[in-house]
Amino acid sequence: MGQDSNPDLTVNEQKITVRARKLNLPDVLIHCVLMVLTLCTILPFYNVILLSFSDSVAVAKQTIYLIPTTFDFSAYRYILHEPRFLHAFYVTFFVTVVGTSINLIVTLTGAYALSKTGYPGRKFIMSAIIFTMFFNGGLIPLYLTMKNLGLINNLFVMVLPVAVNTFYLIICLAFFRSLPAGLEESAKIDGANDIRVLYSIVLPIAKPMIATIALFYAVDRWNEWWYGVLFMTNVNLLPLQALLRELLTNYAQLLKGIDISSVTTLNTSLRPEMLKMAVLVVSALPILCLYPFLQQYFSKGVMIGSIKG
Repeated sequence: MGQDSNPDLTVNEQKITVRARKLNLPDVLIHCVLMVLTLCTILPFYNVILLSFSDSVAVAKQTIYLIPTTFDFSAYRYILHEPRFLHAFYVTFFVTVVGTSINLIVTLTGAYALSKTGYPGRKFIMSAIIFTMFFNGGLIPLYLTMKNLGLINNLFVMVLPVAVNTFYLIICLAFFRSLPAGLEESAKIDGANDIRVLYSIVLPIAKPMIATIALFYAVDRWNEWWYGVLFMTNVNLLPLQALLRELLTNYAQLLKGIDISSVTTLNTSLRPEMLKMAVLVVSALPILCLYPFLQQYFSKGVMIGSIKG
């Protein structure tokens, strides 16, 4: 042994050095810039929330207060008193949970299979998958296909046609290819098959990537409205986003041709701008609640493929 080393002393010295380090002018400037950028990011959301329950006079004058002096929850009452609101929420919740689960199963298993080399037809399958990123069959063939499959007025019509996103699949594929080959080889020597290797070894290592892809898929499924409008003739099966769009459109039609000053004759102080902001809050708030739980994985997952080595 050449030189005596004391790792504990080195760590303590590093801690003392970090604590003793003072902010210099470049650090202060960087912190100030980041604070300004943070405020620029937060203020639009704050403005949306503020306008959603501000009084009608402030909305009419387009006055923005940092601290609201009055509150008017007419927009939220208008949305929550809709008889179909809870049912539409359940529909969207079902599509989000079931759809995200199917998305993850298909994407992860497909990407893991495509990450393997040496089997015939792999390049053709990958080319066919990438082809779907640039071309599709069109709206009429899609509708006829869903009708022939019996998916009209079926909640799975908002799940199965979008079971995999090609871009997310490529991200998973790049991650699986970056794993050491010896990791899987050692597991197969112990008698594990490909399925066991995937679910017992690969997926636990891929938690940051899975959390990131799951968040992206959940946002996509929660915001799903187009397939609901296109394939649902039963109004009770509309997703939440489609229902909110319908409420906003119907209220705009109600006020069409009516002087805004006469809205009080409709026994409401609700203005279209307030309803628009309330729709944004109601539609975005539930999915925003997922971010704190996935934050610890999200910052790692978004960096997948950006750094090598």
